[in-house]
Amino acid sequence: MMVGILGGGQLGRMLVLAGYPLGLKFRVLDPSPDAPARELADHVIGSYEDPNALERFARNLHVVTYEFENVPVSSVKLLARQIPVYPPPDALEVSQDRFVEKTFLQDVGVPTPEFARVESHEDLHAAIGRLGLPGMLKTQRLGYDGKGQFLLKAAGDAEAAWKALQGMPLIFEKFVAFEREVSILAMRNRDEKTGFYPLVENRHDAGILRCTFAPAADLTPGLQSQAETYAVRVLEALRYVGVLAIEFFQVGDRLIANEIAPRVHNSGHWTIEGAETSQFENHLRAVSGLPLGLSSAIGCSAMLNIIGQLPEPENILSVPGAHLHTYGKSPRAGRKLGHVTVHAPDRDSMETRYAQLHERLFGEKPGTAH
Repeated sequence: MMVGILGGGQLGRMLVLAGYPLGLKFRVLDPSPDAPARELADHVIGSYEDPNALERFARNLHVVTYEFENVPVSSVKLLARQIPVYPPPDALEVSQDRFVEKTFLQDVGVPTPEFARVESHEDLHAAIGRLGLPGMLKTQRLGYDGKGQFLLKAAGDAEAAWKALQGMPLIFEKFVAFEREVSILAMRNRDEKTGFYPLVENRHDAGILRCTFAPAADLTPGLQSQAETYAVRVLEALRYVGVLAIEFFQVGDRLIANEIAPRVHNSGHWTIEGAETSQFENHLRAVSGLPLGLSSAIGCSAMLNIIGQLPEPENILSVPGAHLHTYGKSPRAGRKLGHVTVHAPDRDSMETRYAQLHERLFGEKPGTAH
């Protein structure tokens, strides 16, 4: 089977690596000649909106998927007239606009922060007056890893945020005083069978995911069940096929959805070594019509993103249970160049190994993973 992937970044690269043992072959479409998946798959270099590139990409494909949610929906719909595309274009369209996304989530019974659309300076002040401060002003479209968003703590913060973002469709969200950020990976295949990975805890810095702990500490059956219930509502409403990530704020025993990602996700990288079946393999199983693999965790894992500069491999691999993944990218400040997963049979052992790894990567010991 020939699988097409829109996007040849690190997620595309890891999808290809997971698909080779299944006997799958791959073609990626990516405008960059240096795309991380270029060495592993047939690489069509071209714009996602170029009809000629799309035609070359689509030739002899059996199914198409995508590795990021900013692919033009019009191009995905064009491909879907010729080839099965999973996740479906509706999932992509919902995820590309924060206002549409949060409206959709509330419509299917998934709680979100209170929000308001902002189209003018007056709208912004009206939203602040109705929802109060603190709050987040975000672009409706694009924006990732903390880009395109401002935290407004006091009334005076609104002017600087407005000057930076005016001219773009915006959304204002009431700030959620959360205890921690967690996420779930859910999956659904062509036969409508579903599966779920355990909730994980995510830690961010400057809007960028820095580390993930799997499963999340102190994870109760009730919290896991709540996340799965919300995920099923999204999967069924979108007639979803593939892996889906939902990021939540945890407030006591409640989960409040922050955003969805219709693809494999950074917070699921731990599954390569830490789960019965990785998120990448399960995504490919789902979109290609194969049975889903088991998604239970094996012991405990921590994943750390490598950002800006690659470490010396021996410094990482000398830590027991550590696994290094590099993406074939040139170093640049703020750029995700790879990740490290550290795995252990139990949480105490994992935290010991995680502390060693953190010190070697960053030169300092962390707090605990709780």
